[in-house]
Amino acid sequence: MNFGSDNTGPAHPKIMEAVVSGNGGYAMPYGNDTLMDDARAQVREVFEAPDAAVYLVATGTAANSLILSTLGEPWQTVFCHAEAHIEEDECNAPEFYMGGAKLTLVDGPGAKMDPAKLRAAIGHKEVLGVHSAQRGPVSITQVTEKGGVHTLEELAALTGAAKDFGLPVHMDGARFANAQVALGCTAAEMTWKSGVDAVSFGGTKNGCMAVEAVVFFDPGHAWEFELRRKRGAHLWSKHRYLSAQMAAYLSGGLWLDMAASANARGSQLIDGLRALDHATVLYDPKANMAFAELPRGAHRRAVEAGAQYYMTLEGLAGGSDDDPVPCRLVTNWATREEEVAQFLELLA
Repeated sequence: MNFGSDNTGPAHPKIMEAVVSGNGGYAMPYGNDTLMDDARAQVREVFEAPDAAVYLVATGTAANSLILSTLGEPWQTVFCHAEAHIEEDECNAPEFYMGGAKLTLVDGPGAKMDPAKLRAAIGHKEVLGVHSAQRGPVSITQVTEKGGVHTLEELAALTGAAKDFGLPVHMDGARFANAQVALGCTAAEMTWKSGVDAVSFGGTKNGCMAVEAVVFFDPGHAWEFELRRKRGAHLWSKHRYLSAQMAAYLSGGLWLDMAASANARGSQLIDGLRALDHATVLYDPKANMAFAELPRGAHRRAVEAGAQYYMTLEGLAGGSDDDPVPCRLVTNWATREEEVAQFLELLA
């Protein structure tokens, strides 16, 4: 009963088998391995983008930060939600890799930027000319940090605001597969067909060991990204181990199967919480992550039985067993139906 994060889950056996298989013999370094040719071709096919520039890095933070540094300049600002992952969880890495650019935070419910507020925030910049931060990329987190999913219409409204000012759009897709499965759309529909210019296509949270794809739909960004990746110390010498993961991830639709399983367990969990009189599901979860308030006593029963997940505020310490305590619950591809059922029974 581990609902701490999809990062806590294991890598899928097929991913590990691919890494072991890729370990045989010799291979060219720095992304010149033949496995990368296969991975690149599969990514382009998934996104229906035959000319896309495709690269691999080992972490989502690197993917996001290197993309933003390629799309923006040090004197610009990145527009993102106040609860975006790049704001809350990356220790100023985007600002570091961008050479000092700042983030402009935009409000909106459920960690989704309000399009009108985004438009207003963009319009407010540059009013002082050389004295103010210049307008830079817009960054959208999909799945959001509150478990929601931007619909295609919501994406179009945000990218439309960016395009009206001539700004590029980045998508933080650490949970890209979960969002795509939830929407029932294609990768192309959720990205370039909706106005997204570059995406961090996550694998680590969805059953890989450590790999994220960087996809630029305009290949004109390719050389600058290559230089920034090398300068930023994220060009792996034994790159074939990244390539092997991504190639296996996409083969036979494994990535979608894992995301569907994680989302199904997420739905089971959310439905079960909503059926409890003493539980309150927060926000509007649509994929594999949910936030809820439960009495401290219910949390205590679950934790004492071995459940692991994140609680906010004071957690189990102090107060009455009836006090509501918020928590975050995340399912992953390996979460079993009986684990969720056991957890819900304990809470009840």
